[in-house]
Parts: sequence; C-alpha cells; structure tokens
Amino acid sequence: MRLAVASAVPILSQLARPLAIALAVTALAGCKPSGDTATAPPAGAPAATAPAPAATALTDQDITEAYHYLLGRLLVLRQAQLDFGQEGFKWNEIIHRDVGGVAWANPNLDVAYSEAWIAVDENSCTIFSVPDIQGRYYTVQFLNGWGETVANINERNYPDHASGDFWVCLKGANVQVPADARRIDLPGKTARVLSRVELGADPKQAATLQKQITVRASGTPVIAELPRTPDFPNDKLPGAEAFDAATVEAALSEPDINPGMEAVQAKVRAVAQAVQDPAQRARVDQVIREQSQPAMQKAFAGMGTLRDGWARPDVAGNYGNDYLSRTLVDFGGIWANNRDEVVYFKTHTDATGTPLDGGNTYTVHFKQGDLPADHVKYFWSVIAVDSEKFQVIPNPRNRFLLNNQSKLTYGPDGSLTLYLAPELPKDAPDGNWLPTPKGQNYHLTFRMYGPDEAVLDGTWFPAPITKQ
Repeated sequence: MRLAVASAVPILSQLARPLAIALAVTALAGCKPSGDTATAPPAGAPAATAPAPAATALTDQDITEAYHYLLGRLLVLRQAQLDFGQEGFKWNEIIHRDVGGVAWANPNLDVAYSEAWIAVDENSCTIFSVPDIQGRYYTVQFLNGWGETVANINERNYPDHASGDFWVCLKGANVQVPADARRIDLPGKTARVLSRVELGADPKQAATLQKQITVRASGTPVIAELPRTPDFPNDKLPGAEAFDAATVEAALSEPDINPGMEAVQAKVRAVAQAVQDPAQRARVDQVIREQSQPAMQKAFAGMGTLRDGWARPDVAGNYGNDYLSRTLVDFGGIWANNRDEVVYFKTHTDATGTPLDGGNTYTVHFKQGDLPADHVKYFWSVIAVDSEKFQVIPNPRNRFLLNNQSKLTYGPDGSLTLYLAPELPKDAPDGNWLPTPKGQNYHLTFRMYGPDEAVLDGTWFPAPITKQ
C-alpha cells in the first residue's frame, strides 16, 4: 500500500507536512470483516434525530467539531471529482496500474495495485472476480465515502472462499446471489476500491494475477450524479463555504458506519443553517480560520506514538468516534487500510530528532531475533522520498527501497544493518544500501504487512537511525 494512490495525491502544503512527517497514511486499528458482510454496520438512527443547537447558541467549539467532521467527507468527495475528472475513472470499471510506477507520493513498490469506484443500489450489485492467489500477499480493499475501510477480500477474511466471485451489494438489496459466490454488503451506494498483489520474487506473475481481478455490474444501478463540492488545494482549505446547504446535503447523504455520530451531524446542520445569515457566516468563517484549522495543524504533530524518531499512528483505516483522526488521514494520505493488513512507521529525522540529510551516512541496525522479517507474516520494506512532493528520489541505481526481496547480507551473528547514504559506504554490502540525495532532506516510510502482535501492540518499532 502506498500513502496515496496515483489519483489520490493531495497538494502538499505547510498544513499537510506535519502529518506527512509524523504519520502520513498508515494502516492501523479498526474492525475486521467477518462472515459475508462488511466490517462495520451502517449508522444507526438518521442524523436528523439528534436535536441541533440553535444557530445563535453555537459555540466556537461546536463550529470546530462540525468543521473537523465535515472536512473528512469533503476530502473524499474532492478525490472522487479528481478521479472521474482527470484520471478517467468510470463506475464499476477497474484500472490496473503499471508495476513499478513511481509518479505519485509515497509509491508502494512492493505490490501490483488496481483501483476502482463502484456503485450499487437496491436492485444491483458489482461482481469482483478474484483469481486463486497462493504464496503471496493480496487484498481487495473497499472504502466508504468517509474514507473508512469496510471490507477486505483475501484468504484471511474469507478462508473458505478466497477466490472466485464476490457480489458486492448495498446492505438490504433484494438481489439473488449465486450459491457459488460470496456476498459482501456495503453501508452505502458507492465505494472506493484498491487491490494489491505482492510482487514477491516474481513480479511478472504478480502482474498477471493483478489483471485477473475483474469487475462487472449485475444489473444497471441507478447512479446519482457525483456531488459537486468546493474544490480547494490543501494550502487553502475551505472556510464557511464548506457549510453551504448543497455541500452539507451531499456530504451527509453518505451513511457514517460509526455509531454515535448523530450529535456532531446535528452540529454540522446547525452551522449550515447559521451561515445563511451574513453576520453568522462571517463569524463561522473567522472561527474556522483562527481556531479550527490551527487545531488541525496542532493535532498533526501530536497524533500517534513516537519512538527513536519513528512515528506510529494510533488509528487509521477504521476510527470509531475519532473523526478528527479520520479527517487528518483523509487529508494527508487518503485510503488507509486497517491494522489487520499493514502498519506503517514514518520519520524525517534520525534518532536524535535531527532532520535526515541525504549527504550523510546513516545505519539502521536490527539484532538477530528482532529483524523486520521476524515481525511480519508477509513482507516489510523501507522507502525514501523527498521532503516536498514525497516522491522517490532519482539515483543512478534506480533503487528506491529495500525490502525482503532485496539481496540483503546479514552479519555473522544474524543481525541486519541497512545503510542510508549518497554513495555506497565502505565495507557496506551493496544490497543493504538505500541511496539518498546529496543536499536534500528526505523522509522514510517503513511498511509492515501482516504485522505480528509486537507491531500491533506498539512493542516493536524500527531500530533507531544512527548518523555515522
């Protein structure tokens, strides 16, 4: 998985950088798909059942909470508009990305990945055909309109039906599913899909398997026109205009899978009512600019657990009532998976907190018995990207990451030392070297696919980065 798919790379800004530095997108806590249904239930009672505060009684905190909640949904809608407008997406069609592509932020060079937007209704489903994939990691991930993971198709979640046809339907849809297929229910009528197939030792075979993942519609779903919401770069987030009636209506039409969101949805509607009055609109806009947005920036820097310079977010993929974290992840790197699939660690500094300098030589030393491979079921990798666009850094070797498929050399005692340097350090094994850019700062992302309990409970972190 990469931080943001090719069609989902946000415009990075001063606001975005703290999140990308400290956390980016990770795949962390949340519910696990069970049986034949998606991960989490649809929202309970309609949001309108919660009493909305009167517009004149709105506190600054009410406005900030409403803004933090609503913005996450607007970020997903913005991405959908980009996908269909610039990336050429069509409903219920899958796009297979080229293996090894690097033209986006934080590319995941460990997998062959594909993407889709799907639409279903009360009388139709979308059918995913998944080939028999043995001996390598794979998943087909479904996310709802708030950016939450609602299902993953793989042998872990469907051990008795890991391949074949999966009918992805609206929960409650009156559709007859064949006996040899498996049904997955979605909480809403649309979903974003990302599939990943581990490249492993045979990338060509992975690409072949990738293209065998196919999508087709059963029936003809009635697809509503994609809501048009404010278009904005990350360095100019919307103010009071986020609460215009049409925008709020489009946003809240998507069910929230987390219970207990009725109260904050009521605040969103109350703010939407307030901004119809010019004086109230000016006040709401001022609160957003002076309080809500700075509070987000502060949250970026303090979100997650830090150790030896590495950051591990506490939640991603599924969020419960932590809608602010959901918005932060949607903002900094959309489409996070949950911790059952992958855990990410991020850093832009060495163990002392000093920014990583591409002209320096650093080592990352793992002791025998505590290697990254000892803590994953599938694979691990570490990738370096620049500090502006978060893209891979050109180098003569075209080597952008180290992983379990690299030609690594282990020490006599079974330890592993990785080298980060502009040139191959003296006495360093070539396969252990990740080239870095002279004269530039850079960032690292450490991916752990199929993490063990030590990674999941926060006991294990990557080894400290030490300047030589």
